[in-house]
Amino acid sequence: PKLSIAVLPFANMSGDAEQDYFADGISEDIITALSKLSQLFVIARNSSFTFKGQNVRVQEVGAKLGVRHVLEGSVRKSGNRVRITAQLIDATTGGHLWAERFDRDLTDIFAVQDDVTQQIVGALALNLTEGDRQRLAPEHSRDTEAYDYFLRGRELWHRLTRETNIAARDLLQRAIELDPTFASAHAFLALTHGLDYLNRWSASPSESMAQAEEVATQAVTLDGSNPWAHWALAITKLYTRRHDGAINEAERAIVLNPNFAEGHVILGEALYYSGRSEEALESFARGKTLNPYFPDVLLHFQALAQFQLGRYEEAVDLLMQRLARNAVTDVSRALLAACYGHLGRFAEARAAWEEVLRVNPDYSLEYRRKVLPYKNPADFEVAVAGLRKAGIVQ
Repeated sequence: PKLSIAVLPFANMSGDAEQDYFADGISEDIITALSKLSQLFVIARNSSFTFKGQNVRVQEVGAKLGVRHVLEGSVRKSGNRVRITAQLIDATTGGHLWAERFDRDLTDIFAVQDDVTQQIVGALALNLTEGDRQRLAPEHSRDTEAYDYFLRGRELWHRLTRETNIAARDLLQRAIELDPTFASAHAFLALTHGLDYLNRWSASPSESMAQAEEVATQAVTLDGSNPWAHWALAITKLYTRRHDGAINEAERAIVLNPNFAEGHVILGEALYYSGRSEEALESFARGKTLNPYFPDVLLHFQALAQFQLGRYEEAVDLLMQRLARNAVTDVSRALLAACYGHLGRFAEARAAWEEVLRVNPDYSLEYRRKVLPYKNPADFEVAVAGLRKAGIVQ
């Protein structure tokens, strides 16, 4: 089996909660670097960050995330000096494999991150391929002020709310003004437009999609080895119904970062909407393994793929798991009603549909027919047929 590792969010030791973004950003960059190594299994940020601010034993973290090694550390930033400590621990024994303290100027922050990554590679005795070495080459802006804006912006983007998305965009644009060649800042700027499109937060979703594509394309042009840039482009291609392009971009992101949980999930979505649900299920399963504390929407996508394969009982099981985690979803209740319709459980189908309209009185099949990027529109109509069997739609 592959060597496995989780990077816990580094503790912010500056005594100023405002500096959390900096410690979190350093941790995320180390996760991103390690994720590019093909021989390593690296847990996604989303899951390792569930332990932020908790005092948990490393053995417990290892058991919960299914990893053998845990990296933890701390960051203290004052003025233009930074102190970073890091230790690599065997989660089965609690023994230290490597520990070090770095006292450096802020301008050396990138060198410290590279150093930490290389030390872990050495401590785990990984034999890097030439591809691994190339992927590990640092890709960050060397402008520390631009990098600081980027860390703040990326941290806000991860919160996935309308307000934080607007604030993130502003910070990422400032990073790009200071360093127009900063590919990661372009990639996450594209993703702020992507969120606007997916959540209907902007006045013109189609304009948001066009901006997302333009900025993501710029990111890929600036740095073709940036997995987030290809991920952003995969999203824009999928939702503009260029399925093969979306699959290509998602596969490229995964080649560049084999541990990219979100990359595996968007590949699964692109395969599903292309009518390739068996393959989609494999991608979704991979995304779940890399991100054990996965977002509940992944259960919905797994249910969609099972539904497309005619496995309605399996789909119901996944939808019930999702509803247990997220009671306000209208889309999962609508799919549940369609499953019950196909299973001949008409009373349950109608009850589920009533819940759809209770959760969202404006729920519209017509709207979803228009925006969901099915390669073959007939795939969507299978769900409508389930509702028709239960007498829910004419």
